[in-house]
Amino acid sequence: MTANVVEILSSEELRRTIARLASQIVEKSRNLSQVVLLGIYTRGVTLAELLARQIESLERVRVPVGALDITFYRDDLDLVGVRTPAKTEIPFDITGKIVILVDDVIYKGRTIRAALNAVLEYGRPEAIWLAVLLDRGHRELPIHPDFVGKQLPTANEEQVKVYLQDIDGRDSVELIRKTES
Repeated sequence: MTANVVEILSSEELRRTIARLASQIVEKSRNLSQVVLLGIYTRGVTLAELLARQIESLERVRVPVGALDITFYRDDLDLVGVRTPAKTEIPFDITGKIVILVDDVIYKGRTIRAALNAVLEYGRPEAIWLAVLLDRGHRELPIHPDFVGKQLPTANEEQVKVYLQDIDGRDSVELIRKTES
C-alpha cells in the first residue's frame, strides 16, 4: 500500500480560513466579553489560540482560551488506542458564558460528544458552539458545527492531516488516500 497525498490547504489558505472563522465568531457573538474558547487537545488548542489572536486583531478584545482533554470521556478508547491524558486548563468560570469548542476536524462526532460531557463538568454555559477547521462529514451522532472553515467531503478510508506551525513546524492540511501499489 502506498499513499497519495493531496494538499487541501496551503499555509496561506489556512491563515485565511482561520481569519474567516474568527470573523464568523465575531459576527455571531452579541457580546465578546461573554465568549470563551476551549480548544480540544491537541490541535484544537492551538487553533483556539490562533482564533483568539485573530479576534483580538479584529475587535481589540482578548477572548479567554482554555484547553480541554477529553480522554476519559471517549466511548472509543479501544479503537483510538492508549493515550496519555493532557491537562485540562480552564482558568475562568464558564457558567453563563458562550463556550466555543474548537477542534481541527469533525468526522463522526464522537470527539465532540466527549467534549460536551467534559465541558459540563466545569459549569453550566449559556450556550456551547462548535468551531472546526474542517468538516469531513460521515457523522454517527447528531452533531453539527456552528462555524466551519472548509467542508471537505471524504471517503471513510481517506485520512485528513492538519499541520500547525506551533506543533508540526509547518501549516497545511493534507488529504491522504491509500492506494494499491
